[in-house]
Amino acid sequence: MDAVVLAGGVPTPKDPLYPYTQGGPKALLDMAGKPMVQWVIDALEAAPEIEGIFIAGLTETPDLHGAKIRGYLPDAGGLLSNALAGLRAVLRHHPQAEYVALVAGDIPALTPDMVSWMVAQAQGEPFDLAYTAIPRAVMEARFPTARRTYTRLRDIEACGGDFHLVRPTLADTHTEVWERLIAARKNPFKQAAILGWDLLLKLALRRLTMEEGLHLVSRRLGVRGKLILSPYAELGMDADKPHQVDLLRRELAHRQGR
Repeated sequence: MDAVVLAGGVPTPKDPLYPYTQGGPKALLDMAGKPMVQWVIDALEAAPEIEGIFIAGLTETPDLHGAKIRGYLPDAGGLLSNALAGLRAVLRHHPQAEYVALVAGDIPALTPDMVSWMVAQAQGEPFDLAYTAIPRAVMEARFPTARRTYTRLRDIEACGGDFHLVRPTLADTHTEVWERLIAARKNPFKQAAILGWDLLLKLALRRLTMEEGLHLVSRRLGVRGKLILSPYAELGMDADKPHQVDLLRRELAHRQGR
C-alpha cells in the first residue's frame, strides 16, 4: 500500500501557531530536533506494508529524507485539493492500487506498529473510505491535556483521527461534498447538517448510534464506509494548537531520552 502524507498549510499571522512557525510551513515545525512531518515519514518508512510515500502540500526540500518517498506535490490550496492530488499521483504510479493510506503530516507521535495496524484494517469486507476515530477514554488516558473536540453519540464519544484508508478512485467523485465536509471538519454539527437535517437532529439529541451514523453517511455520500475505532490515541494526536505542539515536543523528547 502507498501512503499520501498531507503536509500542506502555512499558518498566517492570525493563526495561533504563527509564533511557532514564523511564516514557514507547519509540516516543517521543529519537533525534538526534526521537522514534524519527518517523524511521520520515519514511521511510514519503517512499516513494511508501506511501499511508497507521496508528500502532498510541499515542494521538495533537503530538510526531509526517506528511501520510500516517490514524489512531492506542491500545495494545491487546501486539505482536500492536496488529498486528491496525492490520490491521483498514486494512481499514476500504480493504476491498480486498491487502497491508499491518507496520513496527516502533523501526527508526529505515529509509530511503525500503528501504521501496520492501520494497514491491517483494509482486510475483510471491501470499502471505499475507512474513517478513523479515537474514543474519548483512549485519548484522555494517553494525552489527558490534549483538549480535543469530541462528538457525542448515543453509544460512544470520540474524536476524529488523522490516518484514514481510501480507495484512490474516489479522487474524481463527490468532490463538492468532500470540500464542504472538510471545511466543517472541526464542527460535527456542521458536518451533520451538510449530510441531512435528520442526521443533525439525531446528533443534537444524542440519539444517533455509531452504526446508524455510519449507515446514513455512507448512503448519502454514495460510498461504502467503514469506521475504525483506534486503540492508539497517537493516530488522532495532531498539532493544531500551541499547547498540543508543546505536548508533542515533550512526548517526542521523552521518546528520544532527552
